[in-house]
Amino acid sequence: MSSSAVESVDFLCVHVFVSVKPGMEEAFKAASLANARESAKESGIARFDVIQQVDDQTKFVLVEVYKNDKAPADHKLTDHYNTWRETVADMMAEPRTAIKYKSLFPATATGWDYGIAKLE
Repeated sequence: MSSSAVESVDFLCVHVFVSVKPGMEEAFKAASLANARESAKESGIARFDVIQQVDDQTKFVLVEVYKNDKAPADHKLTDHYNTWRETVADMMAEPRTAIKYKSLFPATATGWDYGIAKLE
């Protein structure tokens, strides 16, 4: 493949850090996975991953990769995001925090693609 056929991207990566109340891990996980599955279908989202800390299962990170500057605001207008936000509000041990990053690698949209994998 020639280098001209591969277009580089400048995606916004947001890591959202969440601490949930003990005993709320499974409910939070279920709500977050439902939101992530729908979010990954949005045209402005390259990836939407949910990860859980190994040694403290009350800690989660949502890894949100947006294709453009408008996509985060568009995401917050969706029914699935608002359902998630309302569902998990009382599960949180403290307010969630977020840090924004600029994507350096993968440098192409294909590198962020879920491919043919099912989003389950």
